[in-house]
This record gives sequence, C-alpha cells and structure tokens, in this order.
Amino acid sequence: MLSLAFLCARKVVSDHASTRRALDFIPEELYPELFKAAFLDKKTLVVQDLVQRWPFSVLSFQKLLHGDRGPAQPRGQPSKQCVQTVILGVTAYLSHALTKEDGGGPARKGHLRLLDMTGILDDGLERDPDTMSVWSRTVTLAKACIDVSKRCSEDGIRLTKRRRGSDKDDSAGTPAAFNPSVHVDVRVDLFVNSTSYSVLREALLVSSQSPLRLQCRDLWAEELSLRSTAELLELLNPSGVRLIDLRFNNLGLVGLNILLPRMAKFVGLKSLKLPYSNVDVRRLSPAMEEGLQRFASHLGQLCALKELNLGSSRLSGRLRQLLSCLQKPLESLELAFCSLLPVDLCFLSQSFHVCSMKKLDLSGNNLSEILLQPFRQLLVEVSHCLIHLDVIECKLTDAHLAVIAPALCRCSRLRYLGLFCNPISSKGLKTLLQDLLPLPDLRQVVYPFPVDCCSDFVPWPSSSPALDVSFEQTKLAQVATELQQMLVSAQRTDVIWTTDMCKHRSLDYLSF
Repeated sequence: MLSLAFLCARKVVSDHASTRRALDFIPEELYPELFKAAFLDKKTLVVQDLVQRWPFSVLSFQKLLHGDRGPAQPRGQPSKQCVQTVILGVTAYLSHALTKEDGGGPARKGHLRLLDMTGILDDGLERDPDTMSVWSRTVTLAKACIDVSKRCSEDGIRLTKRRRGSDKDDSAGTPAAFNPSVHVDVRVDLFVNSTSYSVLREALLVSSQSPLRLQCRDLWAEELSLRSTAELLELLNPSGVRLIDLRFNNLGLVGLNILLPRMAKFVGLKSLKLPYSNVDVRRLSPAMEEGLQRFASHLGQLCALKELNLGSSRLSGRLRQLLSCLQKPLESLELAFCSLLPVDLCFLSQSFHVCSMKKLDLSGNNLSEILLQPFRQLLVEVSHCLIHLDVIECKLTDAHLAVIAPALCRCSRLRYLGLFCNPISSKGLKTLLQDLLPLPDLRQVVYPFPVDCCSDFVPWPSSSPALDVSFEQTKLAQVATELQQMLVSAQRTDVIWTTDMCKHRSLDYLSF
C-alpha cells in the first residue's frame, strides 16, 4: 500500500518547474520521499535536481527504493534512464562544487559523499529492456569517472594559467590540483569482460585522483586473461570488496595460485566464486600436487570467507585437503558437477562447516548410488541451519527421495529446494510436497518435469532445453494444477512450486 507521504510526493514532482522553484524551501527530511517518487515515475529532470541539491552525505538506491514502488518497477531493477540521470546529477554536483571552490558559484547546502548503487542485479534472461544490466552500469560509471577526471584536469590547467597571470612570482609548472574534500565515492557492483575491461581499467587508474571514485563491492569477471584479471585485482581498492566471481576464465591451478595471493589484501572478502576454472585433481603430477596444496593454503589466508564456489572442477576425494585450511566455517558451499566421492561428503558431515551451512549446492553429482547414504547423513548434520539446497541433475528418483525425505524434513529453516532435472514421477512430487508441508520457512521448490509426462520415445533424464517439446504439455499443466490445489488445501499458498529456475531471484546470503 502506498503511503500518504509518497502520494503527496508524487503530486509534487509531477510538475518539474514548480518543484525546482520550491526545492530551496522544502525541508531536508522530505528529499528521500521526493526522490523515490521522481525516480519511480521517471521524472528525470526532477531526479537530477534532487541529486544536485542532495542534503545528506549518502544517497543509497536500495534504501530509498525499498518501499513504495510501481507495479512495473520491481525492487533492484531501476529504469536505465533514471540510473543515467542520477549519474549525470552527481557529475553536475561535482562540477558545481569544484567551481564553487574556485569562487565561481553560490553556496550550496549538503555535502554528498557516497552514492551507493549496490544490490541492483540482473533478473536473468528476460530482463526488461528499459532496465540497465550490471555490465552497462559498469561501463557507464567507468566512462563518467574518466570524463570527470579529464574535466578536472582541464579545469586545473585553466586555474593555473589564471593564477600565473595574476601572480608574476608564481612559477608553478603543474596544473592546480582539485580540493580533495570535494569528491563522491560510488559504491557499486561491477561486471567486466574482455569488451569492457579497457574502460574499467582506465577508470580505476584515475579513480584515486578523481573527484568521482569507484569503490567496488562485488566483482564479476568473465572470460578474462590471467594477466588482465591480475591487473584488475591490483587496481581495486581493498576496502569494501566482499565478493569476487571469476568464471569461464580457464585459469587452472597455476592461474589460481597466481591470483589468490592478490586477494589476501581484501580483508573483508566474504565470497569467492571460481566456477569453470579448469581444475582436475584426478590425475595430478607431483608438481600439480604441490600446486593443489598451495591453492588450499591460499584459501586459508582469506580470513573472512563465508561463501565458496568451486563448481565444475573435478575435486574427487580432495575436499578435506582443500577446505581444512579455512580458518572459519563456510556458510555457503557450491560444488556443482565436481565428481565428488563418498569420502568428500563424509568429510563435510564431520567438518566444522556443518555448524553454519546455510547454502549447499551439490548439483550434477550422482547422488543416486554410493553417494546417497553420505548425502542423507550430511543433510542430518546441516538440518539445523540449512536454508538453500540445490540437487539439480543428481539422478534422484522417487525411491531415492523416500530415503532422504526424513532428513530433508528435519531442515526446519529450509527456504529453497532445487530439484530440477531429476527423474521423479508426479506421484513422487506429490508425496514430497506432502512431506515438506510442515517446514514453516519453505518458500520455493523448483521441481523437474515428471517422468510420466515424458513422451515414450525420448530418453530420460535429459537436461537439454531442446527436448522440452518432448513433454506432454497437457499432463504438465495438470500436475502443476494438482500441486497447487494441494498447497491451497493445506493453506500453504506462501510456497511456490515451479519448473522455472530463472523466475524467482535467489536470496543474498551475504546480507544475513
């Protein structure tokens, strides 16, 4: 429900000319509500005026937009035009403030010091074209940082010339430096690949000496060379980095052992994701054995680590070696398609990580045979704290669900269960739904297309989207209806059962 204050603010910002005339007389405490209304209604001229006159030291997207919002504008996905307007407003504010330092501008209330743009994530494959991807925001902010730095340098040269003209004894040969007290830090999540690397590198190089300074919180780097990745890590300000995600970079153990020592400076690093890093421990030479031990040692130097993703590395039998060096228990562990062995799950069950494990991803590991009992025991050990469980494409059948269901039902805090692409029947799904009804916190289950809805001539299981047409849509719809009716009858319509893995955003475990 929209608040009265928001409705009044929406009326005020509906006319730009009137709002601009009134801004000098509007109390500071009303600025956040006006910003929210202007932003959500895409009143870009008002947004820019508000940003240029922002009376507080911090402007945070997430805090301002968390509440009342239009139906077409979900939290975390602001419009592209409004995001660009905020960035323009900040650069205009800096230009005005720097001019005022030179005696050329009127006094201005407020001192904006931090623009917080973190937490604005993509919503998967069906992102609204009116919104701005993380990649686009990264490029736009990088270019803004470079432009402000160049403009500041040019203004410094002009100021130096004026000073030298008025003071014959001034022999300074370098441009006047800008006042370091006039600056805005932009706290942001960055996504970089080979296309955007050059512009981000340039922005980070000038950032420390620019009035507009990039401060990275979460970094996603995709398909970068080892050299580019290493250089990028060197350029990041150590303060505030909490997540590093290096994916599809084909680093191998050698590359990882070059990069991980560079991450030790990020004392607040909570999450490290290294999926698709081309690590295979199944046939190691003596030199690679030593490299694996160094890798484990480097992981142990990341003192604040809470989340680790080693997905698609072949880690058979080596989890103890890799995770025993960690100084604190993990809260999230992603080991999808890691060719795990029973000894790996047994180690996890007996390790200190089970005392705090909130998220566990074992997708792509065959849990249907020798891993089934170790997996069941692991579920028992983490049942008091587990919130998110992914066992996608693990070859689990109805019979296997019957084995693990008692342990699964002990996970009283479970909110999310991913079961997609397992050969489970519609009867097995209904039994599972009935078993999970007592879990009070459960909110989402991603279930597979039932095997009895599959055409006779198509082998199962298959994870290929191209084979979706081989399922009988009428039967799928009927199963979905029956599952929903069961939820309604049990008064658990707060739980979503779906076959769509991309529709609902996962929780941010680092915020807990």
